[in-house]
Amino acid sequence: QVQLVESGGGLMQAGGSLRLSCAASGRTFNSNTMGWFRQAPGKEREFVAAIRWSTTTYYADSLKGRFTISRDNTKNTVYLQMNSLKPEDTAVYYCAARATRGPASGESGAYDYWGQGTQVTVSS
Repeated sequence: QVQLVESGGGLMQAGGSLRLSCAASGRTFNSNTMGWFRQAPGKEREFVAAIRWSTTTYYADSLKGRFTISRDNTKNTVYLQMNSLKPEDTAVYYCAARATRGPASGESGAYDYWGQGTQVTVSS
């Protein structure tokens, strides 16, 4: 059974940093794109970042320069480093993975596996 388990969320003051982790189990995703999405209260889920097997990265335009996605294939884990956090970053952050090798995508429908989400709350 495939599982993606996020961790690292919490409460942070504006300007602070958090690093989210997503550990995959049940299969390896070393050859697959993995990504992060987020969903704020009352809003649709939105793309945050994705990383291909080659470690090529993609970001939502509004988050470039503040967020960094990375992966450790030896641990089957993907990370999201979030710096200079703002109150508008408050959301549930979800890890996602594609079942097959393919291009990175900002569309949630392209991903086959999802974690349960981790809450990030940024206070002003």
